[in-house]
Amino acid sequence: MRQSIMPALILFLCLGILGREDLYAGGVSGSCGPVFASDAAIEWECYRMRRGDTLEGVFGEYWEAVLRFNRIDQRHVGPGKVLKAPRELGSIAEFTPMPAYLPHAEIYPRYIFIDLAEQFLGAYEYGARVFSFPIASGRGGSTPRGMFRVLGRDKNHRSSLYTIANTSIPYPMYWGIKFHVSKKGVMFWLHSRDMPGFPASHGCIGLFDEEMQKKYYRAPETPRMNDAKKLYLWLFPESEFDEKPHDYPSSAPLIPIEIR
Repeated sequence: MRQSIMPALILFLCLGILGREDLYAGGVSGSCGPVFASDAAIEWECYRMRRGDTLEGVFGEYWEAVLRFNRIDQRHVGPGKVLKAPRELGSIAEFTPMPAYLPHAEIYPRYIFIDLAEQFLGAYEYGARVFSFPIASGRGGSTPRGMFRVLGRDKNHRSSLYTIANTSIPYPMYWGIKFHVSKKGVMFWLHSRDMPGFPASHGCIGLFDEEMQKKYYRAPETPRMNDAKKLYLWLFPESEFDEKPHDYPSSAPLIPIEIR
């Protein structure tokens, strides 16, 4: 018993006295949040944010890339939060786990491919990736998998079932793209949400929208990331000022959404 306790005690004491260099060897599942298969392509360590740290102060010009690598937004990073920190920050400047080319998408002007295991989305034009984003999908496998299509859009959509925590305000699902309606009539959307770094929704697929978060959560002070808006306007480039929701008939041009 004595021999089994001492290594753990030494480790505890070491972690307790580490300061700004609060780094742990990366690659151990759960050591600093979810670990994805694509992490193996990057050499990283865990960094624990300390009081007084800023993302830019710790990660310099690559702070936004670090957040995307961790699938997390600014509001969810504070003192005590542990992030995966690449040893060479430049190595994630253009990080994406999504394939650069999808042969089966080459006939489509617009094609969305979502990898739930990676918590990432890729946007494709005639099979070529044009951009990619982190996502937050549904907890417990609640996001449906398979082939879907864009069924509708609603720039100002709000949840009819869920509210912002501790309020009566319907949860904002801005820049909403409807892609599935279940047999029970439950609708699934791609939409803006807060991004905690792991699957967190009731089944929909969330994207960065820090402008929405500042409006309702008063943070971050300076919103930077709004992937939900970018995806929406890529699909519907003339709709930025169209406030009305739209449903698309089955005869409308097909925009596939592949989720696996």
